[in-house]
Amino acid sequence: MKKFKIAIVGATGAVGREMLRCVFQFNFPFESIKLLASARSAGKEIEFEGHKFVVEELTENSFEGVEVAFWSAGGSISEKYMKYAVEAGCVNIDNTSHFRMDPNVPLVVPEVNGEALVNHHGIISCPNCTTIMMCSALTRLNDEFDIERIVVSTYQAVSGAGVAGMEELYRQSQEVLDGKEPVAKTLPCAGDKKHFPIAFNCIPQVDKFDLSNGYSKEEIKMVNETKKIFNKDIEVNATCVRVPVLRGHSESIYIETKKPIDMDKVFELLGNSTGIDLCDDLANQVYPMPTSFIGDELTHVGRVRKDLYKDNALSLWITGDQLMKGAAYNSVDIGLKMIELGLLK
Repeated sequence: MKKFKIAIVGATGAVGREMLRCVFQFNFPFESIKLLASARSAGKEIEFEGHKFVVEELTENSFEGVEVAFWSAGGSISEKYMKYAVEAGCVNIDNTSHFRMDPNVPLVVPEVNGEALVNHHGIISCPNCTTIMMCSALTRLNDEFDIERIVVSTYQAVSGAGVAGMEELYRQSQEVLDGKEPVAKTLPCAGDKKHFPIAFNCIPQVDKFDLSNGYSKEEIKMVNETKKIFNKDIEVNATCVRVPVLRGHSESIYIETKKPIDMDKVFELLGNSTGIDLCDDLANQVYPMPTSFIGDELTHVGRVRKDLYKDNALSLWITGDQLMKGAAYNSVDIGLKMIELGLLK
């Protein structure tokens, strides 16, 4: 098998480090790995699996000889530098939001719409973490029953806000336990007018609001990205909430379908879906929880039940590690899918 010269952009961040781990763990065939980050991180050493890497500064000339690049350094960085990577002949798998809704860029979850990869022009985009997990869980149900409407509420871990979000939960929890007033500096999102405590709390805001319709950017991402991934005008209503969990997003999902739902078929499909772990045994209180699957690459599904009033509706609960399934693993899995399809040579 051919081995590739690869780069990881944003290598010192939480997702970038998980990308490096996924390259090794899931045997992406590499000849060399270049770690790229900002000038302030240049020169840092990262050791993994007996390999020692020195972080290099990302510049316009970083991609000479690089064949595949995984990006997770923020949308503005992808906007500024990815054109140079494309010009250098590099295939780019972007985990930022910048290219997701570009009609010329495939938005891909490999087990859902891997066939869309054949239409790439040097850039492939990864969806938002919550969208990845939801679409992965629903794809076989959509194929079988034709989903017309989705209502989803998310329970998103503070790690989705980066290291600062995790540090805030740690610190505020101790402050509350010590009988002090928790100090909020980070959540719900950077640059907003107000910050609120996350310890022992839930914040019904992830990213900024569009005041014209009352939805947050995170919620609108789920709406638009789901339509693009499923390639249909599916109705999606999302409510995204930040919860005091360190790592791992969860979602409560309700769907309505065009065809009547057969629950035996539902469990058969979910139990045999790529990327899905069915954890549903209510008699023994078996259902997925985020702390059970840290570092895991799957979407875990449970609490699957038919609607009490409609033959064409059901509810389910999903959880997954958003740094893995929702970001790093999906990126590396796209690369592996491209090799499988003969799109990387």
